[in-house]
Amino acid sequence: MKKKKDKLMITIVILDFFVLVCFFLTYGPISYFRNMLITTAMTTRTHQYLAYIFYDADTINEVMHQNVVKDFNTTTDTSKIRFNNTVTKIDKYDNEFEEQVLKRDEGNDLYKVFETKYKNNKIHMLVVYDPTRISMVLSKNNARGGQHMTTIAKDYGAIAAVNASGFTRNKATRAITPTGVVISDGKIVSGSSDTTQLIGFNEDGVLVLTNDDARTAIKKGMKEGMSFGPFLIMNGEKAGMKGDGGWGYAPRTAIAQRKDGIVIFAVSDGRGKGSSGLSMVQLADFLYQYGVYNAANLDGGGSSVMVVNNELVSDPGGFGYTGERYLGNAWILK
Repeated sequence: MKKKKDKLMITIVILDFFVLVCFFLTYGPISYFRNMLITTAMTTRTHQYLAYIFYDADTINEVMHQNVVKDFNTTTDTSKIRFNNTVTKIDKYDNEFEEQVLKRDEGNDLYKVFETKYKNNKIHMLVVYDPTRISMVLSKNNARGGQHMTTIAKDYGAIAAVNASGFTRNKATRAITPTGVVISDGKIVSGSSDTTQLIGFNEDGVLVLTNDDARTAIKKGMKEGMSFGPFLIMNGEKAGMKGDGGWGYAPRTAIAQRKDGIVIFAVSDGRGKGSSGLSMVQLADFLYQYGVYNAANLDGGGSSVMVVNNELVSDPGGFGYTGERYLGNAWILK
């Protein structure tokens, strides 16, 4: 009987300690944990209630205003992107990041895939040497709920595929619609021409980040594009940010281009996948190491996924056996 009482007492003490720690982290003087909980919850579609369990609306609004990514008041200077298609042997690289990007796989001058770590996060990198081979596609099954990225890649015969836009879902029909606008082959294939804050490529393979509306962007040469953000790096300068950037910590997908024209897609794991997730500040800092000149955040969370040669490269945090979420569009390499 005494042993049972001792075990019960130890359990109660442990639980009390756990509650006190949680209370301290949630309401104590260290704002990091409060900000992380609120910004992470409030930038999801389905878990905002987690913030309201612990905090009132005024506190939530205050935290969200203290953690933001500032908009750029400019657009991509496409003249600064100078493609260097000459493959030369480099005896010594400036740093490990240059080597990871510039050292090509033997016999493959189109792309390379590698894995790296940053801030306790596993990040999957797709480096594309010929960005004119990148295009934007819609899922062929959006009317019935979209498709897994592995299926989208197979449908289009893609070498590689990465998630792109966010989306909305019709509760009655289950149909999904990419948020904003989707541009493919110089035409608007989904959404409104009035949509601004666009991420896309022109015919030369230059990544363009612009606040033009879709019709204007197409007139200026955008051939493949989509809506999302925030823009993280513009013309070599990182976005101004307050706090953690206001998007919390989650799996992330980003698109970027260096001044030599090389495009980088980065997909980080998170949410218990051996990774804690990245903030916008961390994502921008990570990409900056690779000498990127322009970069933008794409849809993240359970949507973040990378597929190469019909195989999942990343460890997505969605649902089901593979963890893949049904998605509405993708950036593909063919």
